[in-house]
Amino acid sequence: MITIESVRQQLTQVLHLRETPHRTALAFSLGVFIAFAPHYFFHTASVVFCAWAFRLNFLALFLGSFINNPWTLVPILAASLYTGLLLVGTPSSITSTTIEWDQLNVDNMFEMLSPYLIPFLVGACALSIVGSLMAYPIMRWVITRYRGLKNS
Repeated sequence: MITIESVRQQLTQVLHLRETPHRTALAFSLGVFIAFAPHYFFHTASVVFCAWAFRLNFLALFLGSFINNPWTLVPILAASLYTGLLLVGTPSSITSTTIEWDQLNVDNMFEMLSPYLIPFLVGACALSIVGSLMAYPIMRWVITRYRGLKNS
């Protein structure tokens, strides 16, 4: 069972890593990138692969990717679609078409959802980039400040 104390211990462990603040913040920001990336169902595999391939800290990567969890999934999906619709421009075919959820089934799923696929992918990729670019300096500052306070 996940408790507040166990999360606090994990965060303390990340802040006390023997790695430089740069590498820890980089791992965390890559995890945030993975959290917003549109390749759902492969996030954990991406974390494991990136930790292995780039020799980054698994825990920092995992904590960054944990931004996308069951409580934040729907807001992240909605923000991705909304951002994509803004960036791509909303064609009139999308705005005039509403999804009839009661008629959605496996046979017509692709047909009903396909107009939203490209905007969703563009939005998710844009949020991945923005989220990771924001996470790096924030996490580096937090780690540096925490270690400075601990050492003084």
